[in-house]
Amino acid sequence: MSLYSLQGSTAIVTGGSSGIGLACVELLLEAGAAVAFCGRDERRLANAESPLRERFPQARLLAQVCDVLDAASVKAFAAASLEAFGPAQVLINNAGQGRVSTFADTTDEAWSDELNLKFFSVIHPVRAFLPQLEQCRNASIVCVNSLLACQPEPHMVATSAARAGLKNLVRSMAYEFAPKHIRVNGILIGLVESGQWRRRFEAREERELDWPQWTAQLAARKQIPLARLGLPIEAAQAILFLASPLSAYTTGSHIDVSGGLSRHA
Repeated sequence: MSLYSLQGSTAIVTGGSSGIGLACVELLLEAGAAVAFCGRDERRLANAESPLRERFPQARLLAQVCDVLDAASVKAFAAASLEAFGPAQVLINNAGQGRVSTFADTTDEAWSDELNLKFFSVIHPVRAFLPQLEQCRNASIVCVNSLLACQPEPHMVATSAARAGLKNLVRSMAYEFAPKHIRVNGILIGLVESGQWRRRFEAREERELDWPQWTAQLAARKQIPLARLGLPIEAAQAILFLASPLSAYTTGSHIDVSGGLSRHA
């Protein structure tokens, strides 16, 4: 049962076919919003959409294949959402994984790919949906970011740098969009259960460890005070707080969702 209602609102979720994005779609539907979500993989998108329609048979739901790095594709997604549900009031930017590399082994092409992904996966959706958000009195944008933005790791140098830039971009947009009554915030996640961690689990050397044991060992190695990885739904709940009227006086901010892993002030 939702603590708040988004009845009558339209929400957009990029990267919504799995993980944190899919958890956001579920929470938004529970709150009564019309939801348009996208992903690059048509099969994964269909696999996400089908159970959602079974669980929420009356839901106003749109799932569309869209590559957030393709401006034309994002514009088409925005147009389809507008036609289906009217102007968007909430935009959740959730796309992109981390790149494991050091400064020494990160090529120019890898730098370009990583910076392009982290910035334009936000820039393109914001550009496409901004005219719709401007029509709403209390609109919000939420960007999923990483603790790497404040606490860089040497084995993820390109991703850390890009994440720091995205954190700065959120604050810049917050100031610029405030007169338009559009709030812009973000979350900083630590280690959250995901397909990426599942793949590392499948490739593990300690074959005697099951998933709970392996993740507990990982949490201990990373010195996470809460002694476990986060769940996608836990990140989604923080996102929904920032997207909803519950945070009506909050903009340019980031919520730390890292289980205490953060060491920055």
